[in-house]
Amino acid sequence: MTTTGPVTLWCLPNAGAGAAAYAGWRRAAPAGLTVRPIELPGRGARIGQPLCESFDALCDQLAHELRQQRLLAQSPRCRHALFGHSMGALVAYELAHRWQVEGEPACALLVSGCPAPRLRDPDRFAGPLDDAALMDHLRALDGTPPELLEHEEMMALTLPVLRADFRVCASYRHRKRPLLRCPLHAFGGRGDRSVGGAIAGWGHETEGAFTLDWYDGGHFFLREHTASMLARIGTQLGVSAAAAETVVVSAC
Repeated sequence: MTTTGPVTLWCLPNAGAGAAAYAGWRRAAPAGLTVRPIELPGRGARIGQPLCESFDALCDQLAHELRQQRLLAQSPRCRHALFGHSMGALVAYELAHRWQVEGEPACALLVSGCPAPRLRDPDRFAGPLDDAALMDHLRALDGTPPELLEHEEMMALTLPVLRADFRVCASYRHRKRPLLRCPLHAFGGRGDRSVGGAIAGWGHETEGAFTLDWYDGGHFFLREHTASMLARIGTQLGVSAAAAETVVVSAC
């Protein structure tokens, strides 16, 4: 597999979010790295489509859509990598396995703010999913500005999406299968209590190289470190020689 040259980075959002979460990434990406945010059904440009509440069904749909998009974007020199944050990391992991089985593996899988699949708490999403419980969850993650939490119209749009995504997460079941063969790069927030050290378990999901980068911040640390993360990703994918100055890197 080619290890240098341009890369298309397909980015999957966290629960409750859409492709807009990566708008800043598209502008800040280093030369040679094309950021392609993936819009999930029922939000953003796809707001008229029904929300999906099944992990397997969502991955079936995205795998089909990305197969078509990759064919359109095909270039002899272009490589394809997957990135996901939180729920998006879990979906990216599944897509990476599917690409590998199909004989067109990702050049790398990058995951952020998500416990390793085999270390996930199966009961985390077993509680009530009424509006009050979802609001409590948003407050606990400290990633939504208070003025948005108090905006009734905004919450009326956000909470159904978050509820469906939580059901997607609850329906995920880890299963034994051959390890990934591509490099796997994980990113964690030092103050992310929802993930903690379980981020390191991603090292057991690949036969390839593994790196773990820690950043200051909570579950949504990537919002505060866009430039340094993209510089690091560019280096990891071989499209940028720039190194992030604020990140501490440990290999596992």
